[in-house]
Amino acid sequence: MDDMSLPTRLPPHAATSQGPAAWAASWWRMLHVGALLFAIALSPSTYSPLNRHAIAQQICISARQMIPWFTLLSALLSLVIVHIVVVTAQSYGLSQFALGTVIRVLVVELLPLSAALYVALRAGMGSSAEFEAMQHFSTLRARPTKDGDPLRSTVLPHVISSTIAVFTLVAISGGMALFLSYVGVYGITPWGLSNFSRVIGQVFDPVVIMSLGLKTLLYAAAVATIPATVSMEDPRDGHGASVATLQGTVRLFVVLIIIEILSLTAEFL
Repeated sequence: MDDMSLPTRLPPHAATSQGPAAWAASWWRMLHVGALLFAIALSPSTYSPLNRHAIAQQICISARQMIPWFTLLSALLSLVIVHIVVVTAQSYGLSQFALGTVIRVLVVELLPLSAALYVALRAGMGSSAEFEAMQHFSTLRARPTKDGDPLRSTVLPHVISSTIAVFTLVAISGGMALFLSYVGVYGITPWGLSNFSRVIGQVFDPVVIMSLGLKTLLYAAAVATIPATVSMEDPRDGHGASVATLQGTVRLFVVLIIIEILSLTAEFL
């Protein structure tokens, strides 16, 4: 793996230095490590039987931990927003726009961002034990074991599982939001299916579909790689893990906001 080795950790003075140069170097390092992880994930040699087992195990753990709770939370959120939008539209005599508004707000904008934040807090930044394991992977790289490269066997499963988790949660919550939107507007009856299908076709035009797909992909890439990038920085002042976690969370939120702004710009300009 010499051709795709990750750089060593930042020295303490580089990690603590201030100024535009340090800020730019930190963001460049994040992009560099993300690109390397992406290249490793595409390498066929990565998927040895041992690594495939570790990846599958981490995907199952993430699914078991995240899907039930996020499904429940997204259903409650969808019910509240559907009710608010439908009641408000009816009070202003704009009922014909309620369904399209709900679908655009929930499925296209709110739920993908919520899924990315949930995965980031639950799997990326929210688990201190997981973060500590990732933080020490470069130390493990200096001591190869019979299990193989720790980067591929320890860090990459977290990256891949986080990526898959974002897409899975977006798909599940989006489908549930569509169902609840239909029930909230038409009730339990099949007679609104034709109008419902027409509204979905109007909302999900080619630009919106491409924007949603690209936005979800960028969300998944950010959630998966930024925690791994932050974990490579040296601990500082005895509070290294907490400081690095806070910095990584800020970076991740900034990236997610930028992605959302670019998505809205592409859709409405």
